[in-house]
Amino acid sequence: MMNAAVKGKYEYDSDKMATSAISTIAIPAGDLKLRASMSDATFTKPSSFSGLSLSLEKPGSFILNYDVPKQDFRFQFMNSIRVLEKQLNLTYSHNRADNRTVLDGTLVVDSCNKVSANHVMGSNNGKFKYTYVHQGHTTFEPSYDLGMNSWDFALSRRVYGNDLLKASYQTSNHKLALEWSKNSKRMGCLKMSALFNLADEVKMPKLMAETTWNIDL
Repeated sequence: MMNAAVKGKYEYDSDKMATSAISTIAIPAGDLKLRASMSDATFTKPSSFSGLSLSLEKPGSFILNYDVPKQDFRFQFMNSIRVLEKQLNLTYSHNRADNRTVLDGTLVVDSCNKVSANHVMGSNNGKFKYTYVHQGHTTFEPSYDLGMNSWDFALSRRVYGNDLLKASYQTSNHKLALEWSKNSKRMGCLKMSALFNLADEVKMPKLMAETTWNIDL
């Protein structure tokens, strides 16, 4: 059975408004999935294939993505191993155009605690993150960015079953983000957020509303 997803986004930032739409079609082929993603620019400028990407995916194993207008390949491989009876999830990603390789690892200590590390090969850029889930509803995530030499913090809580409230703060640029999201089988996914630049007391926050519908064809 094919699956289609349509995402609409509205952004407001300092008297500037922008809208966009992205549609994705997934076609199962045994253990594999073929995906085609198109933005509104794909239809307004069809000769340039703007916003069109194609991918081949085996869930939990690999993703091969091709950006048609940029003629750029992205490879992503995933694997899980056991270390001291704990699950370690590994991800290897490579972008051909900018020759950028990223390694990600997440050690699942238990159902409440995870430790993650991210490193860009050939650079000093990397990030460490600790995730703690309290009573299955509240999640606290402090992280340290090696390249920026700064801390980030995120706190989220699930309320009313399918609603998620999240706040995050980046100490490097003094940006505070507030987000509310809701998942519903009948209404799809709805997300609303506000981004505050605390270093600029005058500037209005950047506002965003996003909705996604999933359709089985």
